[in-house]
Amino acid sequence: MTRQERRAPRATRFAAIGVAAVAVVTACGRTPEAKTGVAIGAPSAGSTYVVHDTTIDAALDAPGVASPIQQATLSSKLMGAVTDVLVREGDRVAAGQALVRIDARDLSAKSAQVAASVAEAQAMHRDAEAQANRIRALYADSAATRAQLDAVETGLARAAAGLEAAQAAASELRAASSYSVVRAPFAGIVTKRFADPGAFAAPAAPLVTIQDVSTLRISATTTPDVARGLRRGQTLTALIERAPVRATIEGVVPATAANLYTINALVPNAGSSLLAGSRATLAVPTGQRRVLVMPLSGLVREGDLTGVTLRTAQGDDRRWVRLGRALGDMVEVTAGLRAGDRVVIPARGTSGMAGN
Repeated sequence: MTRQERRAPRATRFAAIGVAAVAVVTACGRTPEAKTGVAIGAPSAGSTYVVHDTTIDAALDAPGVASPIQQATLSSKLMGAVTDVLVREGDRVAAGQALVRIDARDLSAKSAQVAASVAEAQAMHRDAEAQANRIRALYADSAATRAQLDAVETGLARAAAGLEAAQAAASELRAASSYSVVRAPFAGIVTKRFADPGAFAAPAAPLVTIQDVSTLRISATTTPDVARGLRRGQTLTALIERAPVRATIEGVVPATAANLYTINALVPNAGSSLLAGSRATLAVPTGQRRVLVMPLSGLVREGDLTGVTLRTAQGDDRRWVRLGRALGDMVEVTAGLRAGDRVVIPARGTSGMAGN
């Protein structure tokens, strides 16, 4: 018996401990840990690992898209020439920052007219109010008739209405003038610029698009039986373009398609390292299932084939396998092995996948 075979029982005990720890890992976990927080260690090169049937938390991969938490395509209510475009695609902007300016010289001319109208209405209101006060005093002393009092009260009401109309026109002009400068409604990144200086801007015509990617929203569709157990605030494992992230459920709502539900989950994106519009996958828990697992370091590759070196009573033998989910340093084996098989962990520098 070789020294390696004499060490096999000891390696088997270590392997059993490693598989028991994997049993508490979610099916989508990228860093499998026991619930105590102790990471699973990979078997040493040259040892053997006994494949065990174990229980893991099962999950369903729900594909979706990572969208920005806020997005807006901005336009103006004015019709006029674009005088300045102050941003370029890719620029970061702050809330309220000016993005586009539109020629509003005709509004500037109207503002003088409106200001004169307001001044005239104020003067008429002051004169009507003075007249009303005099007639009220005379009427109290029986020196003015009721008809005179009614006439001045009516004149005062008309003057007040005229003043309100002039002030409303001034407010409307100020609002219209504000449309000559298109501002960012929130902080974000300019993703599209539709106009250049000299272009003609029409009402509702797009000028600039900005996105807030500080948080991404993953929207994935699934069936009612899968969505039923989900709740707002629940944390799920997710992938965004193969990058593992943690997503917090924002809500579960009926989808446009019949008998389907949409899961909306939020992913913090500090530093904008994740790109909006990327492919995403939510790992939705569906209970538990029994699987066979083994270390990734025990895999060998020949071309497109993946296998293991199986240690048997007759000697070592190559066995081709089919793999399922990767569970950190471990991997699920769906075909080719059975519980109790002893897998040889190849030394580094051989055809083992861990060394590639």
